[in-house]
Amino acid sequence: MTVEDYPRTILEFEQRFATEEDCRRYLFQLRWPEGFSCPRCGGNKAWVTKRGPYRCSQCDYQISVTAGTIFQDTRKPLRLWFRAIWQVTSQKNGVSALGLQRVLGLPRYETTWIWLQKLRGAMVRPGRDRLSGIIEIDETYIGGEKPGKRGRGSAGKALVMIAAQENEGRLGRIRLSRIPDASTESLSKAVQEAVEPGSMVRTDNWAGYGQLASLGYIHAVVRETAETGKNLLPLAHRAASLLKRWLLGTHQGAVRGSHLDYYLDEYTFRFNRRTSGSRGKLFYRLVQQAVSVPPVMGDDFRGGYPQIIKHKI
Repeated sequence: MTVEDYPRTILEFEQRFATEEDCRRYLFQLRWPEGFSCPRCGGNKAWVTKRGPYRCSQCDYQISVTAGTIFQDTRKPLRLWFRAIWQVTSQKNGVSALGLQRVLGLPRYETTWIWLQKLRGAMVRPGRDRLSGIIEIDETYIGGEKPGKRGRGSAGKALVMIAAQENEGRLGRIRLSRIPDASTESLSKAVQEAVEPGSMVRTDNWAGYGQLASLGYIHAVVRETAETGKNLLPLAHRAASLLKRWLLGTHQGAVRGSHLDYYLDEYTFRFNRRTSGSRGKLFYRLVQQAVSVPPVMGDDFRGGYPQIIKHKI
């Protein structure tokens, strides 16, 4: 498979993945682009057993192309999974679980919801690079009935830190992170996960950002007060506004706080690829990442964001 090999249209998609073998072959090529590599011994030769898994010629270890991926132990055809991924990535603003259930004809809403959560988790690329250059940082509250700010009027809300990269005066890539509070410890950790040291970080004068210079950032305070006034963090504020509009428009704002991280992952994935010339490329990226992240079982989603996903950078 050539670099970034993906279908451009729905017709190409249907022709490309007409059988289960077509889907397995595509997963193999994405998982092992340089050829088979045994996860146990590193051997590069294998043969296919009658039941389907690959058997390493060197250590006799058996592994299927879906083992260790979000597709592990699935009872549904890969063709259906691929159609779900195509539907999710081909819609500019995403899909709801109910909408996807109707398109795929899945009998249970819960199954569709779990699939979506798995795909959202795969939207965080393992080892993804941090933002660099000039970065605006601010926080926003998601949820709740009343507007609130840093500790006041914030009951029932989730606090999200927004890192917005400046790209020739415009809004570039973003990183979103749900944080427990606006303390120095929480904000410093979130910034370190999202932004490369040495970058210029612009914030307001909130005390929680006071340690950024000591952490290796060029810290520029662009507003001497955290009170409402002239918008001196326009990129971060625009990112916050667009995020809330997307949550309201696509999901009718019905996002539980315990599952907000999934939606932040999805929005970041979509936003940072908003200029892509082909929706098929998003399909390619998501399948590529789906074979790179570890499996998460359905029961893991019921208590919120699984730790196996939460601590990926």
